[in-house]
Amino acid sequence: MEIMQVIGSLVCTHRVAGLGHMHLRVLRSNKGKLSVAVDPVGASAGNWVFTASGSAARFACPDPNTYTDLTIGGIIDFWAPDG
Repeated sequence: MEIMQVIGSLVCTHRVAGLGHMHLRVLRSNKGKLSVAVDPVGASAGNWVFTASGSAARFACPDPNTYTDLTIGGIIDFWAPDG
């Protein structure tokens, strides 16, 4: 799992069937790397979230047949980063 920040939404009108109607979010890691994740929890830009990656990411979705390797597992209500 990794803590990342949502920086926006990604809209795709044409996608593979395995993504269904899942919301897509653009995330930034603490090192500045951008990634796209499926969002079953309804995160908004600016939210800090924790993510599941790899094969475990499918099981964080309502349908484990979703084609993903990065899924938002939850929105962080409070977090005091070190530093």
